[in-house]
Amino acid sequence: MRHMPLIKRYLYFIIGLFINSLGVAFITNARLGTSPISSIPYVLSLKYPITLGGFTILFSLLLVALQIVLLRKRYQPIQLLQIPVSVMFGYFIDFSMKYLIFWLNPQQYLMKLISLLVGCLILAFGVSMEFTANVIMLPGEGVATALHQITGKEAGIVKIFVDVSMMASAVILSLVLFRGVNGVREGTVISAIIVGYIARQFCRLLNPIMEKWFYPISVSVEADSEN
Repeated sequence: MRHMPLIKRYLYFIIGLFINSLGVAFITNARLGTSPISSIPYVLSLKYPITLGGFTILFSLLLVALQIVLLRKRYQPIQLLQIPVSVMFGYFIDFSMKYLIFWLNPQQYLMKLISLLVGCLILAFGVSMEFTANVIMLPGEGVATALHQITGKEAGIVKIFVDVSMMASAVILSLVLFRGVNGVREGTVISAIIVGYIARQFCRLLNPIMEKWFYPISVSVEADSEN
């Protein structure tokens, strides 16, 4: 029974992962772009017959490999659990897009904006659950952490750099594939700005609850839009 708190944390983490996928689906179906971490998979899904979830899995595996290259001997083997988590997250996204948020198709800009903000709230809550679970990192967070470790730069600055790099890469990829910008819009920028802040507020609310449910934990959050 001594492993029960850890099992509960992982179950809690998986629930947060599923909520995260709902947020990604909401933001994506708002048609104002998607979250920074999903921007490259989303652009690819607009061009090729693979789902957003499928490309999310492939992109996440690439990010895991990048962490290994960056950290080398310092890479913690436990973080290889990011691989099954990434597969799970990809399937969660496709399930949410196809069966749960399929009905969301706002036509007016105001409704698109409202849908985007709702999605950001959902995504931020899922991210806060992942952080307060305090078990493993998602690949996007893992890359930011790896860069923080090898450069010594402030974690928040590194996270901004990673988000901006992903958005810029998605824009370049879109220009190459479509000769125009598809999939990266103002919603991508808005989610990059507000999701981390909202997630930090949720973490402050959730941390006391987690300390009662699990062994005492302390979470220092540079929360992002992972998935």
